Amino acid sequence: MTKTKKLYRSKKNRIIGGVCGGIGEYLKIDPTIIRIIWAISIFGFGAGILVYLLAWIIIPEKK
Repeated sequence: MTKTKKLYRSKKNRIIGGVCGGIGEYLKIDPTIIRIIWAISIFGFGAGILVYLLAWIIIPEKK
């Protein structure tokens, strides 16, 4: 039986809500890279803030 990987907000790699840290842990990459991509999307396209807030609401926190 295989264990499925689940996406959670991080408790240890968090700056605001743990969304970028959780995505980084899920993808096994440095969360700083995710934060840089997110910052570019916020300043470049403006939709990054809304996407972050939605992710903060939708993605459960790791227990």
